[in-house]
Amino acid sequence: MPLFGDKFSPKKTPMRRSASLNNLNKLDHAVREAEYGMEFGPAAVNLGNHKLVFENGTWVEDGSPGGADQREFNKIKKQNQALSEENNLLKLKIEVLLDMLAETTAESHLSHKKFEELRGGSGRVKDSKKHTGFGG
Repeated sequence: MPLFGDKFSPKKTPMRRSASLNNLNKLDHAVREAEYGMEFGPAAVNLGNHKLVFENGTWVEDGSPGGADQREFNKIKKQNQALSEENNLLKLKIEVLLDMLAETTAESHLSHKKFEELRGGSGRVKDSKKHTGFGG
């Protein structure tokens, strides 16, 4: 004789309904395959009056001539970004070339100044007086 009686024993679950009551069994095989099969198209969403389709990683408008405009817009936007990046690269190259030119010019002036100092410093004034005449 149990101490607590039958209070703690679980009740049996009722039997499930028959699978024949399921609507999917009543559908034709072709209809079932079209609705629930593995053949599916691109993801599409209707938002208001616009139908959007997911193609190549972006949502584009479909079902109207505006869809082609959207694809063209995305293409031009990608080209614009590529050209902008190329422009930035060219600007960077110009900056590097200007820095190199400034460095080379400074080195040239420094070496010219050292040369003048080694030559005697005042040689430039003497040379300019020597070469002022035409033939003499």
